[in-house]
Amino acid sequence: MAEKFDCHYCRDPLQGKKYVEKDGHHCCLKCFDKFCANTCVDCRKPIGADSKEVHYKNRYWHDTCFRCAKCLHPLANETFVAKDNKILCNKCTTREDSLKCKDCFTCSNCKQVIGTGSFFPKGEDFYCATCHEAKFAKHCVKCNKAITSGGITYQDQPWHAECFVCVTCSKKLAGQRFTAVEDQYYCVDCYKNFVAKKCAGCKNPITGFGKGSSVVAYEGQSWHDYCFHCKKCSMNLANKRFVFHQEQVYCPDCAKKL
Repeated sequence: MAEKFDCHYCRDPLQGKKYVEKDGHHCCLKCFDKFCANTCVDCRKPIGADSKEVHYKNRYWHDTCFRCAKCLHPLANETFVAKDNKILCNKCTTREDSLKCKDCFTCSNCKQVIGTGSFFPKGEDFYCATCHEAKFAKHCVKCNKAITSGGITYQDQPWHAECFVCVTCSKKLAGQRFTAVEDQYYCVDCYKNFVAKKCAGCKNPITGFGKGSSVVAYEGQSWHDYCFHCKKCSMNLANKRFVFHQEQVYCPDCAKKL
């Protein structure tokens, strides 16, 4: 008998319904909101399973409630500063700190005066552009320069989008299908034309994309699985016994008649 798949709290069946896993238990959306949901710091209402949640230092907000305490500008997708238990946008933080003597406004790392220059807030600290780049920015695998915006990650390695390109034609590969061969990256067209093995049956490239992603290899030759068939009777022989005779493939029955 199949194990019951019910809500941990109300015991309603969950088959075919949306549910949430919390602390090792499965619960329906209604019970999640009632028993498990975090409470928004701003509106004091539960953050339901269908809501987006912002989490900072053991405090939780609806994404629409996570706003600057002064100007109410939404901050869910922007940098912010936490100061005196308040969340502030960069502009309001700058206004507050502009009341300080400019010579006292220094980088938290190198201690050089920032004054009216560019800076980056990080929590309750402030960094000049040079220190922020050295301390926090990821560096591109290809050019080893800091990635300040628009970077991508492939196999846990950071790249500038403009550096992650096809090794043959230099086409940008971000958001596109590509193939990696010995740490070289190829767009689909270049892989087909310059790298992919040719099928011994149809003579077309074996790309691994779409139909024919399975490959049959024998005696240094390769076939799409759907091209690997008997020369005489055309029976498909992928994953079946076959006889290789004079560079041709035969099923055992047809091989006996040669």
